[in-house]
Amino acid sequence: MSKADRPDQPNAPARFNEEAATYTVRGSDAPDLDAGVAAIRNVLKTLPPRPGVYRMQDAKGDILYVGKARALKQRVTNYTQVARLSKRLQRMVGQTRGMTIVTTRTEAEALLLEAQLIKRFRPPYNVLLRDDKSFPFILLREDHEFPRVQKHRGARRAKGQYYGPFASAGSVTRTLNALQKLFLLRSCSDSFFANRSRPCLLYQIRRCSAPCVGRIAPDDYAELVADAKNFLTGKSTGVQARLGKSMAEAAEKQDYELAAIYRDRLRALTYVQGSQTVHAEGLGDGDIFALACKAGQMCIQAFFIRGGQNWGHRSFFPAHTNDVPEDEVFASFLVQFYEDVPPPRRILLDRELAEGALIAEALSERAERKVELEMPQRGARKKLVDQAKRNAEEALDRRLAESTTQNKLLRELAETFELVEPPKRIEVYDNSHIMGTNATGAMIVAGPEGFRPGHYRKFNIKSARTDDDFGMMKEVLERRFARLEKDDPDRSSGEWPDLLLIDGGKGQLSAVCEIMENAGVHDIPVVGIAKGPHHGREGREVFHFPNGRELTLPPNAPLMFYLQRLRDEAHRFAIGTHRAKRAKSLTTSTLDEVPGIGPSRKRALLMHFGTAKAVKGAALEDLERAPGISKAMARQLHDYFHPRG
Repeated sequence: MSKADRPDQPNAPARFNEEAATYTVRGSDAPDLDAGVAAIRNVLKTLPPRPGVYRMQDAKGDILYVGKARALKQRVTNYTQVARLSKRLQRMVGQTRGMTIVTTRTEAEALLLEAQLIKRFRPPYNVLLRDDKSFPFILLREDHEFPRVQKHRGARRAKGQYYGPFASAGSVTRTLNALQKLFLLRSCSDSFFANRSRPCLLYQIRRCSAPCVGRIAPDDYAELVADAKNFLTGKSTGVQARLGKSMAEAAEKQDYELAAIYRDRLRALTYVQGSQTVHAEGLGDGDIFALACKAGQMCIQAFFIRGGQNWGHRSFFPAHTNDVPEDEVFASFLVQFYEDVPPPRRILLDRELAEGALIAEALSERAERKVELEMPQRGARKKLVDQAKRNAEEALDRRLAESTTQNKLLRELAETFELVEPPKRIEVYDNSHIMGTNATGAMIVAGPEGFRPGHYRKFNIKSARTDDDFGMMKEVLERRFARLEKDDPDRSSGEWPDLLLIDGGKGQLSAVCEIMENAGVHDIPVVGIAKGPHHGREGREVFHFPNGRELTLPPNAPLMFYLQRLRDEAHRFAIGTHRAKRAKSLTTSTLDEVPGIGPSRKRALLMHFGTAKAVKGAALEDLERAPGISKAMARQLHDYFHPRG
């Protein structure tokens, strides 16, 4: 098995056997059922009756579909019985020219590997999660004498306790605010903590106990950490009782200021307990899922319950669900969802799944403890599932209504801009810089389903002068279309735009048209959006076309509002990208590039010389006098900044 295809998840099964079998058809790679069936039969000759995963591939080697089987030979044989297949699967077989087989020890292992490969390759014939962003967690770091509480996304490598997932960044922020009010835990970085000489503002507004300057003893801080852990694991009753007792004791001692602090913390705890829109007492840790289907679209609603507390909910709209049974969509969703998220002990569903026992076995294997799938029939848990079902139906209704409006707007856009048909992919470009510094280009994408954040792209300007807006746009588009020509020359992937919107007037539009002409792209419409005489505040944007035509729309027209939203989203993304780049540049220096200079030596040099520029210009003798810098290191530094010719 090649390195590129090897499962790289830490929880992936330890051993797999992989074989690749291809059947090459000369000439056209257009769908051909006979050629597809022949390729599959060629694989069947050596296929074992064992559990495993198979990948269907087209003539280019691109993955069409990933599937798992209890017995590979029996499952793959079904694809040769074309008359029994749905139209969707017939199209897939018609495109198949080869297969890759991975055998596993059990069907549960195959199920986990299938989800892993689907998330990696995103095949066009598999059910896919549209929302593929990682979920936020709360991390209570334990690699410091005074543990820090913070928001966390991504791989869980830091030492500490992770609590989550939360449905959104907003859910995490609200919980972090509650933790700060309740337990006064620090949220600052270790370097900020180490360099404090007096408490920061969070101490003044009673959001931190200021351990950085000794305002709280380590043992007392450890008690706050223990209370925070109890709160996050659902044991808030004991925390509430302890706070009430401490408030009463402080009042008895007539320490009314301390009593007021405990009172405010009790109020914060009571507010958190009373603000739950989903009450799940007795559930402990669990996730709740329900599916709604209407007009050929599906929505899966998820509630995340941890420690009996609602940590948010989210709606998912799986892709590639046409002609796929609801239970198959639901099962595929669950296994893909828990590919990156640790499963809780209990998962509540609104229906029984044919592969429920297998999914529970696979998730238990991943979590290394028992995971149960339940369909409650009565009681409080049934009410929770019903609430999730109701939310799924309402979210799907909103989605369908928005889709109808969006399609109407796109039809109107096609008529107004004289396009052949409503665009399926609109790309909007913008640049951002300050006095030519930290220049970035940005591209956002929209279509019938709305904005598509997963397709957004940012460009660090490399060759163009960063005070030349035309040059920056030229570089961005040349790089964009060079990549498209390389990755998708026959335009079969749906990644080519149907319409380009440029933030600018005649000058920018003319430059873009020249770039497109040089790139040999003649069939993609381009429109420039220029702000009107009052800087666009009255909706008087002017739309410029390559043939010299100009157009204005009524200020209150829905199409005008839509185009403004596209332009504003591109501007927001460009500004955000620029700010992130600028913030990063503020925390880095030329010293970071010098071999052998770590954080400690860098800090010592900056404390001694004041700035990185002063270090760069220092004489060898001055470098040797810097604390913590040996003569050899001083020579290395001096030679780095003053290379000999």
